[in-house]
Amino acid sequence: MRIGIAALILAYVLSQFYRAFLAVLAPILAVDLHASAEALAQASGWWFLTFALMQIPVGWALDRIGPRRTTAVLLTIGAAGAAVFASATTPLHITLAMVLIGIGCSSVLMASYYIFARTYSPAVFGTLAGMVVGIGSLGNIGASLPLSWAVDAWGWRSTVWGLASVTLAVALVILALVRDPARVEGGAKGSLLDLLKMPALWPVLLMIAACYAPSAGIRGLWAGPWYADVFGADAARIGVVTLVMGLAMVAGNFAYGPLERLLGTRKWLVFGGNALMLFCLVGLYLQVEVDRWTTIALLAGVGFFGASFPMVMAHGRAFLPPHLTGRGVSLINLFGIGGAGLMQIVTGRIHTALSPADGIAGTLPSSAPYAALFAFYAALTLAGLALYLLSRDRRD
Repeated sequence: MRIGIAALILAYVLSQFYRAFLAVLAPILAVDLHASAEALAQASGWWFLTFALMQIPVGWALDRIGPRRTTAVLLTIGAAGAAVFASATTPLHITLAMVLIGIGCSSVLMASYYIFARTYSPAVFGTLAGMVVGIGSLGNIGASLPLSWAVDAWGWRSTVWGLASVTLAVALVILALVRDPARVEGGAKGSLLDLLKMPALWPVLLMIAACYAPSAGIRGLWAGPWYADVFGADAARIGVVTLVMGLAMVAGNFAYGPLERLLGTRKWLVFGGNALMLFCLVGLYLQVEVDRWTTIALLAGVGFFGASFPMVMAHGRAFLPPHLTGRGVSLINLFGIGGAGLMQIVTGRIHTALSPADGIAGTLPSSAPYAALFAFYAALTLAGLALYLLSRDRRD
């Protein structure tokens, strides 16, 4: 079982990489494919939205088919998407590629969570969930400075072709090594609608929809264009900035589990962490034109404190009946990833509306779109915190 979990974690490293690599590739794709910031935001958004919509069939498949075949087949589709990306000649091809990659990555985290929920004690679910995301976040790091080095050495097309090959290889490893847990005995009845009828879940669902979007959006896309447009940063500098934020996200994912055991609460740990992320987002809004280490520290703060995804997942997991575990964790994931996807598209529209290209926006400074983005993410986080106050604190 452990070697199978390791294979799934490796697949999640790739998932984290794919959701974040556009931040480094954005300036290159703008030149080679004439891809605008809004076009790339839409492509990134469709990755998240496709990933989110796939959670409905993924949840069913985990409960009925099992994580091994589900993940191996879908990840093969992801490898095909990476091949489309490497062959792209227009921004539309990039969007299509991101849709296929989103399908491919849609089950890898939930497969791990399903195995944890069905095999290990519920009391350690939050820690194990954070461990997977923490290790998987190495993909986030790989999509920063290491990616910029690879692109400089081999070009972006060859680099992505290599990623397609690695993705296919990991799919085959999962098919060979992952073992499905035993199925729930008896006549398990229930559906997604039964989960949606649970009042205790809704504050958790709305919180995860709000709290994941800022770190995913800024790290996955906007950090690169912000530093390029406002500070004139090259790919190497963008790689350093995104590397710092990625490392902070890794540290945050590992920190939330021990903090839960220390504080004895999930609700207030999640609330406090995201309140601190809100503080960092406001700081970025106020220092949007300041290129110094305090700004990078604020980005790192968004990454660290915004790494509450596994703990919010654990909070929601505590309310799920055993026979709906697969569909339950996938539903929570749908809200988290879907919220991030919608916000990518919305922020793309905000960026286009305020970009100093022509018309009224032509009188605005280059920092205006990014100030608006940080303000938007701050308002979203504040709304999520307000709704999360209605949740019940629950541990296993």
